[in-house]
Amino acid sequence: MNLKESELIEEVFGKKFKMRFFEDLDSERAAFTHYLYSHDQPEGGIFKNKAVDYFKKLEEIRQNQVFTWEAAEEAIQYSLFDYKTQVPFPEPEFPNFKFIDLFAGIGGFRLAFQSLGGKCVFTSEWDEQAKKTYFANFGEVPFGDITKEETKSFIPNNFDVLCAGFPCQAFSIAGKRGGFEDTRGTLFFDVAEIIKRKRPKAIFLENVKGLRNHEQGRTLKTILNVLRDDLGYFVPEPKIMNAKNFGVPQNRERIFIVGFRKDLEINSFEYPEPFEEIVAFEDVKEEVPVSVKYYLSTQYLKTLEEHRNRHLNKGNGFGYQIIPDNGIANAVVCGGMGRERNLVYDDRLEDFTPITHIKGEVNRLGIRKMTPREWARLQGFPDNYIIPVADASAYKQFGNSVAVPAIRATAEKIINMLACS
Repeated sequence: MNLKESELIEEVFGKKFKMRFFEDLDSERAAFTHYLYSHDQPEGGIFKNKAVDYFKKLEEIRQNQVFTWEAAEEAIQYSLFDYKTQVPFPEPEFPNFKFIDLFAGIGGFRLAFQSLGGKCVFTSEWDEQAKKTYFANFGEVPFGDITKEETKSFIPNNFDVLCAGFPCQAFSIAGKRGGFEDTRGTLFFDVAEIIKRKRPKAIFLENVKGLRNHEQGRTLKTILNVLRDDLGYFVPEPKIMNAKNFGVPQNRERIFIVGFRKDLEINSFEYPEPFEEIVAFEDVKEEVPVSVKYYLSTQYLKTLEEHRNRHLNKGNGFGYQIIPDNGIANAVVCGGMGRERNLVYDDRLEDFTPITHIKGEVNRLGIRKMTPREWARLQGFPDNYIIPVADASAYKQFGNSVAVPAIRATAEKIINMLACS
């Protein structure tokens, strides 16, 4: 089964089945695509039964007849040969380590670790639009809700690195120390539980800069207590890393937390130094004129100006911002403000005829939003990365993602430490 046929599967199930039944098949779809990547590896056995069940149901729909489990198993064997070659980012032919990708989003961690020779043996992400983008680029459908035991049951043993860009949540600190039990009910608890069960050699967690001061620092303290004391990992002091120091023109600060299993006797770790390369927005700007739909209307621009003036009068610095070609973008984040604080000048537009419903007319100052592709570049995603979703979803996905070059630079340090242990 090639990638185009797999996309057809999504369309067929989406049109023919009610949403509830479609959701019931979610883990089977994930298992099927994971099996195609891992059928010849030890972890492949975890996915096989669900994969065959999914294929059997598919064939019964396509052929309108009962399809035996044995026939489905045999038919799958014919679909394994060239599947990996039909996506932009196939796994390395000869991987030298294995990792899992939790809260995977659209695969920023995977791009980084895969480029260093790693094989992703499990991935999870709950957002359906993000899953669509992930599938288009890696050929795998992520498993869903990681808090469910069924999802956890698909995680293989003996992988080397656990990656997780988990959401920041407050903990109910029951005791004075703030340990493992105090994290129950949060997504970090599920990450910690997986670490406890699987004992990977290394962990790499990413979160917003604000985690450092979240709940007056208690949240981060609890996380470090769990990793160091309860789970037995050497965890150096976390570090705030800025994407602009790693080859992309975006002022994006995130906290990185790295850890190593103590029996490996790794007792030191140096985070990567900033790149010497200096980049600016002009290095990621669209090479050709973009659609008029990205240009602000006169009414929209007026509203933004009024909004900024109101805040200026109050002594606040809120409001829209125009990034010069030789400047550094603000952090790309979800919501309108993420786009409004990253407007740019582009005087290459020749036809000002609107193609969407706007109030007023297209502004003649050349002020436009950045495109999703520009956001992708600001996050370090290569140009052959497929964006299969509408702009609104694309902005959200890249805003939620990680800055790939910063992740890769840190990942390289981790892998080097494991190689020397």
